Amino acid sequence: MTALAAPPRRWRTSPNLAINEMVARRRAAGEQIVHLGFGEARLPASEPLLRRLVDGAGRNTYGPVAGTPELRAAVAGYFGRRRLATDPEQVVAGPGSKPLLMALNLVLPGDVLLPRPCWNSYAPQAALAGKRAFGVPIPAECGGVPDPDGLRRAIQAARAGGGDPRTLVLTVPDNPTGTVAPPALIRRLCAIAEEEDLLLISDEIYRDLVHDPHTTPVLSPAEVLPERTVIATGLSKSLALGGWRIGVIRVPAGPRGEQLRDGVVSVASEVWSSLAGPMQEVAAYAYGEPPEIRDRLHTCARLHGALARAVHGLLVRAGAECRPPTAGFYVYPDFAPMRATLARRGVTDSASLQRFLLDEAGIAVLGGAQLGDDPAALRFKAATSTLYGETRNEQEAALAAADPAALPHIATVLNRIEAGLDRLCAGGIR
Repeated sequence: MTALAAPPRRWRTSPNLAINEMVARRRAAGEQIVHLGFGEARLPASEPLLRRLVDGAGRNTYGPVAGTPELRAAVAGYFGRRRLATDPEQVVAGPGSKPLLMALNLVLPGDVLLPRPCWNSYAPQAALAGKRAFGVPIPAECGGVPDPDGLRRAIQAARAGGGDPRTLVLTVPDNPTGTVAPPALIRRLCAIAEEEDLLLISDEIYRDLVHDPHTTPVLSPAEVLPERTVIATGLSKSLALGGWRIGVIRVPAGPRGEQLRDGVVSVASEVWSSLAGPMQEVAAYAYGEPPEIRDRLHTCARLHGALARAVHGLLVRAGAECRPPTAGFYVYPDFAPMRATLARRGVTDSASLQRFLLDEAGIAVLGGAQLGDDPAALRFKAATSTLYGETRNEQEAALAAADPAALPHIATVLNRIEAGLDRLCAGGIR
């Protein structure tokens, strides 16, 4: 058990956003950088979504804080199709899942338990809300959830040290490892949450990007502990609408959920007022999941899987250990087998590994220490979703290709990644 965050002593930009801006500046100055450091689904908005945005452009008045009835009904239907009967009153919409997660931090009592590593905003958000965040190592087979035995120990240690862990955050599927926790593991964690009186926040923003739903089942904790689970999701990843800022949460039914909903709506009313009108139009349409949206989700998931597997193969051939990606667009390699070789290049931890890859190999990644991981470990997150092309035509070609890795504009970048890894690991075991 490791305390990941304390109230901030200085203000800083979130590291994934900071690296994205840094890469943009260096590229503008003429540098060639392969950008794997930012988890954006780098794909164009589909034409039906663009039409809905235009249709909603005239909606320039403030809407209901929680979202319009049409939007909340559409989201309720979305969850219902995923084995979660939902009343529209259980839904709150906002400008991305990120502010909704921050609102939950402000409303929920006690401290927070996190898988280690995890998305880089969970711990800082807890700190901004005056909470402590306690990290628990993930199991060997997957990310997004803490190891159950480690979780029990972390709860005991936190309480013994004066902490008050009340909330457990899970990511199903996971950012940063690109894996999905198996149902049996979710059930074990839910049992611990019930025994220890924890509330679960299940971040499911990658749920619709499982590469092969037939072989990778997804069990939401809300199916096991409906009265204790809040789900957060959005359209930033699944439909590549990060810049449009559309997110939703689903609170439990009953008095506890009503109290949570009221608290989040109260925060929303003082911070962002409501989701922008045009985005409510888009969201109601997208969460209704007409055939063209379902087709787009399937096509995007297939592309994400193809490129994540391609980069995974390069990393493993370079000597890293890496869980095979099964969802989303991340890989999380561990270069521990190459530690002796890397030490000769001055690479001894995740920070120096990140620096070497950027400055010597022209590859931007996010070091594991930025995600709450052991700073001495040789791990980083790579987002493969930035490889699809720089133009809409290139990106649409990637979506349509039977073998997107073979497209010339993608193959060129994959070759640059391979060359950069060769520069890092040359002389090691291959």
